[in-house]
Amino acid sequence: MAEEERKSAAAGGGLEGLAAAARSAGGERRKLPPVHLWNPDFCGDIDMRIAADGTWFYMGTPIGRPALVQLFSTILRRDPERYVLVTPVERVGIKVDDAPFLGVELQRGQDERGQVLRLRTNVEDWVEIDADHPLRFAEGASEGLKPYVLVRDKLEALVKRALFYDLVDWGEVRTVDGEDMFGVASAGEFFPMAKAAEVEAWAAQ
Repeated sequence: MAEEERKSAAAGGGLEGLAAAARSAGGERRKLPPVHLWNPDFCGDIDMRIAADGTWFYMGTPIGRPALVQLFSTILRRDPERYVLVTPVERVGIKVDDAPFLGVELQRGQDERGQVLRLRTNVEDWVEIDADHPLRFAEGASEGLKPYVLVRDKLEALVKRALFYDLVDWGEVRTVDGEDMFGVASAGEFFPMAKAAEVEAWAAQ
């Protein structure tokens, strides 16, 4: 298709125009396109938002087709200024309330590295929590500690609250830089959650 014939979603192609561009880029096959290699012109922001619970909205209305959400997730990228949906010919900004993905299932196993945890996201990506996909904990404004897992290329999943309690159950105390820390081990790595003394104080309340 010639460059001048391509319709930008930001310029009026809308949701279906953007979906067609994503399919053309290869996202429909669930094989992640090389979005890190693409640097098209920025076409402006579109009225698309990912809520903290993982729901995608377009023009204020939830996108009710999981396959479409999964398709868009394959062309999502985090640039220094904003989150964008990117194809070889266009780049549009979207709003993300918290993390772009939501962790909805945890699997726990064992191998020669010890405990191994795998996380499934709301867009059906599976990642092993390891050195390349680390787990971190951040203090929320009102929810207490919030766990995040790096899915790929600066894109994180917020682990839903019910799974946070599983992480606590599977946690242990280790000495890190001379201080006892409570955290979670997976695939030979240890991911500190908080000082062990603080966790003991929480448990005593």
